[in-house]
Amino acid sequence: MSDKDLPGIVSSDTVYESQERPKLQRCVPAGVTVEPVLFMSMFAMALQGPLVTQYIWEQMSVDVGFNGTKKQGCDPLNNTIDPLQQEVETLTSHWSLYINLGGFLVGLFSVMLLGPWSDSVGRRPVLILPAIGLALQAAVYLVVMYQKLHVGYFLLGRIISGITGDFNMILAGCFAYISDVSDRQSRTFRVAILEACLGIAGMVASIIGGHWRKAQGYINPFWLVFAVYLFTALYVYFCIWESVKERKPSRLFSPQHYRSVFRLFTVAGENKQRCKLCLYSLALLLVVTVHMGAKDLFVIYELSSPLCWDSDLIGYGSAAEHLTYLSSLAGLRLFQLCLADSWVAEMGFLSNISGLVVFSLASTTQVMFTGYGLRFFAMATTPVIRSKLSKLVDEGEQGTLFSSVACVEGLSFLLATGVFNSLYPATLHFMKGFPFLFGALVLLIPAGIIGLIEVFEKRPTYSQFSEIS
Repeated sequence: MSDKDLPGIVSSDTVYESQERPKLQRCVPAGVTVEPVLFMSMFAMALQGPLVTQYIWEQMSVDVGFNGTKKQGCDPLNNTIDPLQQEVETLTSHWSLYINLGGFLVGLFSVMLLGPWSDSVGRRPVLILPAIGLALQAAVYLVVMYQKLHVGYFLLGRIISGITGDFNMILAGCFAYISDVSDRQSRTFRVAILEACLGIAGMVASIIGGHWRKAQGYINPFWLVFAVYLFTALYVYFCIWESVKERKPSRLFSPQHYRSVFRLFTVAGENKQRCKLCLYSLALLLVVTVHMGAKDLFVIYELSSPLCWDSDLIGYGSAAEHLTYLSSLAGLRLFQLCLADSWVAEMGFLSNISGLVVFSLASTTQVMFTGYGLRFFAMATTPVIRSKLSKLVDEGEQGTLFSSVACVEGLSFLLATGVFNSLYPATLHFMKGFPFLFGALVLLIPAGIIGLIEVFEKRPTYSQFSEIS
């Protein structure tokens, strides 16, 4: 079977005709494109994420004099919270806010330059640059840990990665690449495969990270993070074909790139496409905000009483969270046989909301894992939204679109970090799981948006009768 026979995959002879070929032509099997790029990047990101939070927790515990045993007050029947532990939770939450805030703000401006630029010069440069930046971020984190510097120096690493586009630019570049090489019919599933790569990588990294930190501490895992990011950059350089058919020189630092993002949402299109673009972007903003906000709190929520998980259980919990990407891919493929994409997304919202409600009430390990289980289909919503967005713009606007989507996600991260990391310490005294309940309520908004768009799109029109009359 040739590439031409594979649904959703354009033959390499067609897509890459007259394009510069990478130096090694048989690095990966036929049909594989940027999936390994996203897998490796997500593996490194998922490995470092919980470790950074736990490292901040330990450093804050030392600063305030908390012994870190956490076993006192871990009885579910005991509602007494150690004030030192509560102070550690608050400090950890706030420092996570400051560090993420710095990186996201810088990354927003970089992504809006790099995304439209890739429509002209190609996708490969905007995949290599952020991988190098993330490797430099890991190097800064290693220096902080070796020298036992204050956790505030993590902010320097986040700013460096933000300047080069951060993980958001890798996401944008990979999704734009898939939009370049897939047809409209198969695009939702191709995007879902990319998101499944996120889940599988995150699951593997989470299991490894928990055991590895317990056995060897923080430094050795971060050396692997550094190596994976460097290898990702080399893989793109040697093994990825260029997907942009007609490349042309373009200045990187140009206000034209910002104007192209602005025009994408303001210039009127056919069938109210720009209005749909804005509505789907709003839906994505809220979905990612809730997802990232809850994800940021999982480790802190699980470390503290009444759960008091150790690094092994935290790893398993994070693996269960990332497993939803894979289970959502399988469910998406199954339900697409009998349902429109929008109704598949609605089922994803139902799964996500029910899991978050259970999280908000969890006081035992069994209930917490029940919440993870209920969210088995939670990640089916984002590939549907991304696919619908990509179908609303022209072929030459995919980089601009996904850079704007990356900005939306960057804004989501900003909102998630600001709202959820501020809401958590503010609500500890009356309901520890309130942020998860808040997230469940917020998800009702994008669920309504997608449902209403689908209903109005299917509504029959009677313009032909008015023309006759």
